[in-house]
Amino acid sequence: MSAETATPQGGHWRAYAMLTTTALCWGANALFSRMAAGEVSPMAVVMLRWVGVAILIALFANRYVRDDWPRLKPKLPFLFAMGALGFAGFNGLFYVAGYYTTAVNIGILQGAIPGIVLFGAFLAHGARITRMQGLGVGVTIVGVATVASGGNVSGLAGLGVNPGDGLMIIACVLYAGYTVALRNRPATSALGLFTVLAASALVTSLPMVAVEVYLGQFHWPTPKGWLVVGLITLFPSFLAQIFYMHGVEAIGPGRAGVFVNLVPVFGAVLAVLILNEPFELYHGAALALVLGGIWLSERGKA
Repeated sequence: MSAETATPQGGHWRAYAMLTTTALCWGANALFSRMAAGEVSPMAVVMLRWVGVAILIALFANRYVRDDWPRLKPKLPFLFAMGALGFAGFNGLFYVAGYYTTAVNIGILQGAIPGIVLFGAFLAHGARITRMQGLGVGVTIVGVATVASGGNVSGLAGLGVNPGDGLMIIACVLYAGYTVALRNRPATSALGLFTVLAASALVTSLPMVAVEVYLGQFHWPTPKGWLVVGLITLFPSFLAQIFYMHGVEAIGPGRAGVFVNLVPVFGAVLAVLILNEPFELYHGAALALVLGGIWLSERGKA
């Protein structure tokens, strides 16, 4: 029995709440990234966020790791690859891409993740994609494009192609692959699994930092930078990842991936509330499109 049919309806609503909270945390991460500019170098953020997660895990997850170790150990190479590519790899490429491409491009390309997840689930697991699901993903992508373009969707055709776009496409494929691979996770607690993935991300981040040091671009956080790193560690890196695992386990990778489209919408709303940016009509239109796309995908579940 698949994840889509095995979970009671009440469990579905819990999954929806967790995935929405995940998107909120990841939307806030965009704000944290802007706050970190000039306060800490990008690869330092990638490394320090996983150092912080390791500390949190040491406080809360020891018992889970001990209990889950017999099931985790046989799949360590597979899990290490998931953490390296889906966590450290995605974050590293995301930060580097920001040097070469625009925020508009990054926002649009991130909106492609759910479609890549659906296609990946079809290739890896033979998951059927219904027409309604495809329509739902298309509608949410239009919502993402509306936010990313500032309401000028017709101007998206003039976007240029540059190396940063290619890096973001690779990053999106990595995270979509991680989402699809979660279906093959061992039967362990979320904290036990997350411990191995986070350890992999921390180890993988070290060569990234070494490159930044070699290029002379590494610098430790300022006092404000440490605060930002702490927020990134607690919300996008720790709570959001655990909620995302639970959500994927409950309703499957294809349906869970659609919630990723809420990330730019939450980012825009938080920018209004925290950074006092104006709320335009296109923000409301984008929110309606994204939520409508999620509803269509749910209606069209296989």
